[in-house]
Amino acid sequence: MEHQEERVHDEEEWHVEASAVIQDVKDCVSQIHISSLPSSNTTIFFNLTTRENNIYCVELTASGFRIVGSKYDDNSEPSDAYYETPYALLDTISPMYRESFSSALAAKLSQLVQEHEEPQDLDLVD
Repeated sequence: MEHQEERVHDEEEWHVEASAVIQDVKDCVSQIHISSLPSSNTTIFFNLTTRENNIYCVELTASGFRIVGSKYDDNSEPSDAYYETPYALLDTISPMYRESFSSALAAKLSQLVQEHEEPQDLDLVD
């Protein structure tokens, strides 16, 4: 993946973006939270434990997500591989994420079908 021009956010904007990522994937991983590593106007870090209990520190920049360490709050082992989305990263590192995501998607689709098929309660006025 080509490196994109660095996206500049203030620290609060990075925390909002990080919170949205956490909300999106929290049910498909064992743990995910914002790292205590300092964020900047171009970077924020996550601590992540997959369902396989593998531990990672993940960096988010305008270039995407990449693993930078194999323990929490550690960016001493930066990978060259960037992923455009957290889903692409998790799909690569966690087979159980794939299973969990697929199950959650199937359950949501089933719920939508059920809601669509249920008769709507209508108040009929005589």
